[in-house]
Amino acid sequence: MAFYFEEPSRTFSEYLLVPGYSSDQCVPAATDLSTPLVKFRKGETCPLKMNVPLVSAIMQSVSDDKMAIALAKEGGVSFIYGSQTVADQAEMVRRVKAYKAGFVTSDSNLRPDQTLGDVLALKELTGHSTVAITADGTAHGKLLGIVTGRDYRVSRMSPGDKISGFMTPIEKLVTAPEGTTLKAANDIIWDHKLNSLPIVDSRGGLVSFVFRKDYSSHKKHPLELLDDHKRYVVGAGINTRDYEERVPALIEAGADVLCIDSSEGYSAWQANTIAFIREKYGESVKVGAGNVVDREGFRFLADAGADFVKIGIGGGSICITRETKGIGRGQATAVIEVAAARDEYFKETGVYVPICSDGGIVHDYHITLALAMGADFCMLGRYFSRFDESPTNKVLVGGSYMKEYWGEGSARARNWQRYDMGGAAKLSFVEGVDCYVPYAGSIHDNLPVTLSKIRSTMCNCGALTIRELQEKAKLTLVSSVSIVEGGAHDVLLKDQTTQG
Repeated sequence: MAFYFEEPSRTFSEYLLVPGYSSDQCVPAATDLSTPLVKFRKGETCPLKMNVPLVSAIMQSVSDDKMAIALAKEGGVSFIYGSQTVADQAEMVRRVKAYKAGFVTSDSNLRPDQTLGDVLALKELTGHSTVAITADGTAHGKLLGIVTGRDYRVSRMSPGDKISGFMTPIEKLVTAPEGTTLKAANDIIWDHKLNSLPIVDSRGGLVSFVFRKDYSSHKKHPLELLDDHKRYVVGAGINTRDYEERVPALIEAGADVLCIDSSEGYSAWQANTIAFIREKYGESVKVGAGNVVDREGFRFLADAGADFVKIGIGGGSICITRETKGIGRGQATAVIEVAAARDEYFKETGVYVPICSDGGIVHDYHITLALAMGADFCMLGRYFSRFDESPTNKVLVGGSYMKEYWGEGSARARNWQRYDMGGAAKLSFVEGVDCYVPYAGSIHDNLPVTLSKIRSTMCNCGALTIRELQEKAKLTLVSSVSIVEGGAHDVLLKDQTTQG
């Protein structure tokens, strides 16, 4: 006979936090949002922590190298999507790891015999105004000069003008030799009032650039998440099909943490994938697994050796798994049960396996609820897809700017590996949709507001850390009418566009 759960599965919107005592020390500025990303033993320090409890989803429409850099600046981690070639994904990881060292490999390179039209086209493609002019037009060719916006005026020049006629030649550039430290490079930039400093090798080949804006960026992002070599931390998604090829390539490229991307993680395929990683790399390679929605699923993946476990089936805004297959569970109920299993596992084994709530986040306060219910961090897709840094197009729809957003189980993504159950190499049916989300600007203009809400709610509960929030939180179920009561009601709202 089938097993029936006695209680219905519930969503985050069915709960509210009840305030606790707040001391005069409990102010948002004193809160600590750091959280473990991977497992660790009792009494030991977690080898990889985040400064904020947020990671971006393993999706084509969310997490590429640009998002990874932007989120690492804010203290979180992006998992670069795996539904692309191994070489392309590894190259994205390399770009992230090369970025923060301060020595940036140039991705805007042309030859001197090319034209102003080529400069403008490249600027449109990359968004970068500094173009390296090398003998062969590659990132490490012999440096002959650079072109910036100060070297040309579109209104007074022809698109056919040769770059050699208006570039700033190498003789007029301030450069630094390979081996120059980042501190010394920044000193040169400030002493000579430069925007960029080319680093060249003994043969005159371009090695990298150091940019003034990166120094300023560091000062604006006090929570940025860096590895031991002062590079941004980056994650990458893998699947249970080509892991023998993909994992070594991602590790060689510098990925700090991996995550098996699957709609359902309670399977032999995930255990086999983790076993391969442990046999080849031991515990040095960190890999998360999932997704699961109950105690049994968590125990299976924890015993298999997962470094963290993701929770959630069918709760994503673009996911229709529950509609198409009838599989899933309310996200709040899933988090509560798996969190209890995580604590039980820690008590039994002395190993703390962090859990990630993936999906079901509609409002910012849902993140705080997920943390209070026991999640160590949350994975978000729709939230991050709205920002400039996501890899999708910004389009005008009905007079409003939107960003494209699609699920990995959609016909557009065709990520059959995520939904693979040992069958054919194709999507038999879709489990995701292709849609738009309202454009929201840059991640730096939005994420601090979300984090401010989390900090404020933590203080309302008398907590200064996520662990303290989980210990002190008091949660109450809400009725349908109390949900109505919680919003603006019984008033006539002013038109927001006309208010000063």
